[in-house]
Amino acid sequence: MTKIRAKISGVNGWVPDYVLTNKELETIVDTTDEWITSRTGIKERRILKGEGQGTSVLGIQAVKGLLEKTNTDPSEIDLLICATTTPDMMFPATANIIADAIGATNAFSYDLQAACSGFIYAVVTGSQFIETGKYKKVVVVGADKMSSIIDYNERTTCIIFGDGGGAILLEPTEENVGVMDSILRSDGSGAQHLHMKAGGSRKPASHETIDNREHYVYQEGSAVFKFAVTNMADVSAEIMAKNNLDGDDVTWLVPHQANKRIIDATARRMEIGEDKVMLNIHKYGNTTSGTIPLCLWDYENQLKKGDNLILAAFGGGFTWGAIYLKWAYDPS
Repeated sequence: MTKIRAKISGVNGWVPDYVLTNKELETIVDTTDEWITSRTGIKERRILKGEGQGTSVLGIQAVKGLLEKTNTDPSEIDLLICATTTPDMMFPATANIIADAIGATNAFSYDLQAACSGFIYAVVTGSQFIETGKYKKVVVVGADKMSSIIDYNERTTCIIFGDGGGAILLEPTEENVGVMDSILRSDGSGAQHLHMKAGGSRKPASHETIDNREHYVYQEGSAVFKFAVTNMADVSAEIMAKNNLDGDDVTWLVPHQANKRIIDATARRMEIGEDKVMLNIHKYGNTTSGTIPLCLWDYENQLKKGDNLILAAFGGGFTWGAIYLKWAYDPS
């Protein structure tokens, strides 16, 4: 029996118009363009402005463009998964809001939260529905409005994050393309190093938590960096070894855009050159669940059918993972 795989048949991204540069951040916190660039590789990031503008705005725009590019009727979508750490509300799911806005009346939808690894987790989850033959069209969204949970008085975190999102369409194929393999990992002991102190059921919002500025990202940078460098690099090398791939076999590394030094370390561990690494951290910063689909969107015209891609991510939780993917179509 021929194996059914989930292929990516289209990708689209969307970022807000407002550009927050390092130079502007110099006027907000005690930092410099040189300090930010040398430590992170980030030059600017996009910020979603306006009253009542949530993560769903990023997802809606990304999916609308995706459906137009792939000539897909929204009523044909079976499932929509939104990977996000910054949902519009605690409930309903941001995926529900996106599905309603785009007219996906026959789809069921839900959110998936795995911090910066969310998109990787969601792609693997969505591919299972395709591989079983249950569904034919699955949309996976990765989007975050990180500016909504960033303390712009805290210079170690506010320089890193931006807003943006992307979406892919997964469809079945019997060709030797699509999601070939994946490895997903998590370690809850890392929660102490990267989390939000208040706003959940353990510590609901109160005057005290607001006064103490506990509704923002809390990060112990050195500990997170150490774990990220080791685990994102290791899982990328592991999935290559598992599938008998060496550096020459990999066409592109598609890494989560958290820090240029982490990306460089992962590429070295995989023994691939910089010319094989998708990089857009300099213009978008860390958009959490949005980084990998935004990379695929930016580089789509350079991808060819049959290209071997390694998608790799590391996030709070800790969560991390890698996907071995064969690209399914040539540039239009």
